[in-house]
Amino acid sequence: MREALDQWTFVYAAYAIGVGGTLAMIAWSWIAMKRAEARREKARKR
Repeated sequence: MREALDQWTFVYAAYAIGVGGTLAMIAWSWIAMKRAEARREKARKR
């Protein structure tokens, strides 16, 4: 029986947070880019 904490759980969690945050930022940026492109096209048609 071990009483020490397993550090790999925290390493995996840190990687999951890092990768998840990166993917969320990419999705957010892509959506913002699409909205900006739509606004630009709408302004050009006027």
